[in-house]
Amino acid sequence: MSCTHLDQIQPVTPHTEGCEECLKMGDRWVHLRICLICGKVGCRDSSKNKHATKHFHETGHPIVQSMEPGEDWRWCYIDGEAV
Repeated sequence: MSCTHLDQIQPVTPHTEGCEECLKMGDRWVHLRICLICGKVGCRDSSKNKHATKHFHETGHPIVQSMEPGEDWRWCYIDGEAV
């Protein structure tokens, strides 16, 4: 399968240095993802709040990229594959 959502990627800058929602709640996260459509930073699914995935469900923005040092992979939620 080949992702058909790559044309939605925008040049983005992270809004925060941590998970936006966890920072607001005063909570912790495990690993960060940035939405490549709008720049929102969320925590990954191994974090208890799963804010990156929640952002996808709320907005339909399909592609995130890891913000972990040394990682540059991207994931499409709709296609369920690395892109």
